[in-house]
Amino acid sequence: MELVSSAETCIAKALEDFQHTLGHRADQIVSVGITNQRETTIVWDWKTGEPLHNAIVWTDVRTQQLVRELKTKPGADKLQDICGEPLSTYPSAAKLLWIIRNSPQAREAYEQGRLAFGTVDTWLIYKLNGGPSQNVFVTDATNASRTMFMNIRTLEYDPALLSFFELDTSKIHLPRIVRSSEKAAFGKIGTGLLAGVPITGCAGDQSAALVGQKGFSEGMAKNTYGTGCFLLYNVGQEPVLSQHGLMSTVAYYFGDKPTYAVEGSIAVAGSAVKFIMNNFGFIQESHKISELAETVEDSDGCTFVTAFSGLFAPYWIDSARGTIFGITPHTQRGHVARATLEATCFQTKAILDSMESDSGKPLAELAVDGGMSNSDLCMQMQADCTGIRVRRPYMRETTALGAAIAAGLASGVWDSIEEVERTVQGGDDVFEPRSSAEERSAKFGRWSKAVQMCRGWVDGKDE
Repeated sequence: MELVSSAETCIAKALEDFQHTLGHRADQIVSVGITNQRETTIVWDWKTGEPLHNAIVWTDVRTQQLVRELKTKPGADKLQDICGEPLSTYPSAAKLLWIIRNSPQAREAYEQGRLAFGTVDTWLIYKLNGGPSQNVFVTDATNASRTMFMNIRTLEYDPALLSFFELDTSKIHLPRIVRSSEKAAFGKIGTGLLAGVPITGCAGDQSAALVGQKGFSEGMAKNTYGTGCFLLYNVGQEPVLSQHGLMSTVAYYFGDKPTYAVEGSIAVAGSAVKFIMNNFGFIQESHKISELAETVEDSDGCTFVTAFSGLFAPYWIDSARGTIFGITPHTQRGHVARATLEATCFQTKAILDSMESDSGKPLAELAVDGGMSNSDLCMQMQADCTGIRVRRPYMRETTALGAAIAAGLASGVWDSIEEVERTVQGGDDVFEPRSSAEERSAKFGRWSKAVQMCRGWVDGKDE
């Protein structure tokens, strides 16, 4: 309910700014786009529309033991071939099973056929339309591809996947899967300041960011530095199943065919900066980390593996936890600050290396957005770490822009992706690599050693 309330507050404040600060009128708004945190799992009562349990967010690791159990089942090694994702605590599937097992309310609703499941997009669209009175119950393909329930090729719920997770489709309501840009499927806002305005676009946040970066061509890639870090590489209209620890996902679905991406997800990025601020007290505001990091020339050998929730792509080590290596009597706060920023840059390099191995093509440029991309120091570190150019647009709220593009394509604001590319323009900053290949190799080698040393902190077992 907090998610719904915050969305309604956002609408009210954005509309106030739109009218009173920018001088526009509410009746000029032709449509709304939705973008959302993916994987986060919500269940509610199909008849009343009331939530039955707190949402479980994408970084939550309470499903760790359940995932270990599932990995021992016959067919566990075949799941990624169908849905594009490896079995881990990250997708929605294990979160939903955990709720059914551990929430008496949810279990009862499931047994009685009243349990509705959705990711955040489905929940917001359902509630903004008026809940059970209108019963708009849909998800788009980008979000559905994060659940482990959808066949990545057919874009439909797969019986083999649902059977593996022991879900009885007569007892649970799953949202209808539609395209990311639709004229009528998402309904319209039911009440409030935008009552009657249609919702015509929907995409998971990382897919929306790729759209906002105009990553419409095969071979284009973007990295969003938010709470976590998410790198998507456009692979065209056929899914590519990674052999190097990455995920296959739906990038967006606007026309007759979906566009796919290979994705690498880092659990901890901006949240590591908040950790340094809130738990260590090194800085008072998140953006001050760059100033602190610039008080020293380098990390002086300090390496921070920010595995607060285990390590995601391309490592998939659930048993890892946050670990700092290389502390000496000379280690200062600035060294730890640098190591915190480097942790995201090194993990991004590991994902880029995997993408290059999967695609057979080296990436020439990386488009970036999100909160941490505001740091010039961090982006220069990224260029130096990877040895490729980093391009940062002036308009960095690319996730919101992508949701707007999805909505605008369905409501006639733009007639085609080509028109979007021509008319949605803006400048950018470019960071060129300054490091040598030898320097990059030595630093990444030390990081890779630290990753291997942080395994097994939860239970002593290697994943």
